[in-house]
Amino acid sequence: MSDTEGGRRFRAAWIAGVRRHFPGEPKPGYVSGWDEMPEWERSAAGAVYAQVRDLIEASEGGAAKLSREQKSRFVAISWTAQMYRAFTDPKPGYVADWSELPEWQRETDADIFEAIEAERD
Repeated sequence: MSDTEGGRRFRAAWIAGVRRHFPGEPKPGYVSGWDEMPEWERSAAGAVYAQVRDLIEASEGGAAKLSREQKSRFVAISWTAQMYRAFTDPKPGYVADWSELPEWQRETDADIFEAIEAERD
């Protein structure tokens, strides 16, 4: 699968999670489509998708035993690394520790991991 296709799947899972967990009406940028995303964000989405997929494959099913929190943390850490790759001095909110993320974002990150995991089934 191409990085672009993986990125699109990541974005679709992100949007679904935001719509499920965000309290109230999300900012338009949170739910904008793939074509409206800046290139750095598309690249980051593809890279994080690949990291999650690679962890799932390398663990030969072991990743299924991770807790939702562990899955969420993995997505969040992978995203943070991409922010440092994309920006010299990223906004603090882009690189906040998992414990500092809002609950809706932590749940959305877990949903992303589980969506990628479900593709393997």
